[in-house]
Amino acid sequence: MAAIASSALTPFSSHELPLRLFTAALATETNTFSPIAIDKRAFEASLHAKPGQHPPTPTLCTAPITVGREVCAREGWTLIEGTASWADPAGLVAQATYEELRDEIIGQLHAAMPVDGVVLGLHGAMVAQGYDDPEGDLLTRIRAIVGPDVLVCAELDPHSHLTAKRAEAADFFVYFKEFPHTDFVERARDLWDIAVRTLKKEIKPVMSVFDCRMIDVFPTSKQPMRGFVDSLLALEKSEPGLLSLSVVHGFMAGDVPEMGTKLVAVTDNRADMGAALAEKLGRELYAMRGTFMVAQVDEKTAVDTALAAPHGPVVIADVWDNPGGGTAGDATVILAEMIARGVTNVAVGTIWDPIAVQICFAAGEGAVIPLRFGAKSAPFTGQPIDAQVSVRRLVRDAEMKFGDSFAPFGDAAWVHFDGIDVILNSTRAQSFDPSLFSALGIDPTSRKILLIKSTNHFYDSFSRIASEIVYCSAGKPYPNRPAETDYRKARKDIWPMVDDPWL
Repeated sequence: MAAIASSALTPFSSHELPLRLFTAALATETNTFSPIAIDKRAFEASLHAKPGQHPPTPTLCTAPITVGREVCAREGWTLIEGTASWADPAGLVAQATYEELRDEIIGQLHAAMPVDGVVLGLHGAMVAQGYDDPEGDLLTRIRAIVGPDVLVCAELDPHSHLTAKRAEAADFFVYFKEFPHTDFVERARDLWDIAVRTLKKEIKPVMSVFDCRMIDVFPTSKQPMRGFVDSLLALEKSEPGLLSLSVVHGFMAGDVPEMGTKLVAVTDNRADMGAALAEKLGRELYAMRGTFMVAQVDEKTAVDTALAAPHGPVVIADVWDNPGGGTAGDATVILAEMIARGVTNVAVGTIWDPIAVQICFAAGEGAVIPLRFGAKSAPFTGQPIDAQVSVRRLVRDAEMKFGDSFAPFGDAAWVHFDGIDVILNSTRAQSFDPSLFSALGIDPTSRKILLIKSTNHFYDSFSRIASEIVYCSAGKPYPNRPAETDYRKARKDIWPMVDDPWL
């Protein structure tokens, strides 16, 4: 954390045996309403790195591995790497897939024993067939192996479910603070800093959790969440005995019993202080409920706004057809509105359609073909687009930037028709960065309108080139109204399901 200077972390003296640390990652975000099932191939398409094979740059939830390499090299400790697996968000993980990936890590930990600590990269919103809380299951098994006195900690995504089971199994958690998640490497450094000080017996981390009794969306790119997160950072620097503060946003598309927003305080053996601070901050967050998300418009207003802008690029964010929230990313509602109105000078990135991509690759660059694409995954996502398209560019294993890492979006095709450019992709990925366009040879700054699919992760990079950003709610690909969502397992005693959950 910011309050812990790395220069203060001196290596153990040479007469002591070097410590042994185990690290691994297993992560995905599960939209339990999504029809897109996750199997082993989904992890392999995004990231599945065997021990020692993780690339130098992290993939969101795997930052504890790359940062751990730096820390253990500095300290002279031994880092034993387990498997790192990440799948882009979608529906339920197949039971056999989860159990295989879990057991792979468990087996690696058994082989690594004895260890002095376990430092993990998790997401926190995984749900598998037969498992409402896979992270709790994994952590409980790890605790059973290492015993009660070995350090167990993890970095997680705030769009997750903090269950009692996983809190009991771990010593402490650190969550990303930013949404967009631009700070996942910084928070991994926080995690390791606390772990190092703990292993050196300088501190004893204790985790306190407050249930905010709500579910909401908390972008830190605007107020009031921007100011709230800044206040957390300031408290970490100024409050004696405070090691870390995190907001667990919760994930409203996860129909699990402990879905909801939590506030986490990690202190140096000061549980009472942590509990009081977590409650104070959690109630402040609750008092601001319903004010965090930016205003959204429908597809007609979005197109009107873009056309009225004096110059581009105007970014239209299709906020709820967001593969980062587990949807397919193949909705066509906004594109169909633009086609119907004859809008040109548009680039769309991306529409997920592996079949259409395969057809384009078969036809080859320069081909002119009839093509049907989009809107195959679920109801309320529009109708497939039928067009005579020119195949402008084909790229195998395309990637875009995301902070310090890269996000794959698979084999991709740039097709053009009627003044509109569309990137079709075969691996689902939200629109993180304008490099998704340049990866296919499109200059995003040369287009009047850019249509992308993301709720807020796009903001950090696209805001640097956009003349204007329009947030559009089109169709119903994602359950974004919790009070109306047909939950079967999630609790019904939180806001906005009830007006006052404190009664």
